[in-house]
Amino acid sequence: MVMTTAQSRRVDYSESTRNALVDSAVALFTEHGYAATSLDAIARRTRVTKGALYHHFSGKQALFEAAFDAVESGVIARLGQVVTGPGDAWDRAMSALRGYVGVCLEPDYQRIVIHEGPVVMGWERWRAAEEHFSYGLVKAALEALIAAGEIEALPVEVTARVLFGALSTGATIIATAEDPERAGAEVSLTITRVLEGMRVTRLR
Repeated sequence: MVMTTAQSRRVDYSESTRNALVDSAVALFTEHGYAATSLDAIARRTRVTKGALYHHFSGKQALFEAAFDAVESGVIARLGQVVTGPGDAWDRAMSALRGYVGVCLEPDYQRIVIHEGPVVMGWERWRAAEEHFSYGLVKAALEALIAAGEIEALPVEVTARVLFGALSTGATIIATAEDPERAGAEVSLTITRVLEGMRVTRLR
């Protein structure tokens, strides 16, 4: 079925409205937190009616989860370019690690993904969402290191899950630290040392 120009415009408008609502939700949840952010405030910031908001989202939690997905998707897109980009596999992995630590210092990631996510979504659902977004990237980086002969051929699934757990814990450490910059440096150093312990010894 071919879509008419009018239908296409309505679809585009609907999609742009939804995206604008999500952008507003990310901004307000980051600034004020989930509990202190009302749907009225999100609708006002987006310059739409509350009815228009309900056309796209069933309620505040659904909008929060869309904001969560938007933040996570943006992070994975950025880090994915590093992991799958050109250059030495080890250098790419180290760049991705530094990039991840940098992400953990960003206010929207800290507030929405680390602090609010487990509370609003429930721990099990939050953890499943985290794995959905992040685990595949960790596994891809690990497989690239093994394929390049940089680290030992360890069991990929188990090793990737251990590293994913370490990165997730590191994110919480950074987000809850009195000095997040220092905590980020310490997390980066620790995980680098873990990876170096897996590295194949050879003359360089």
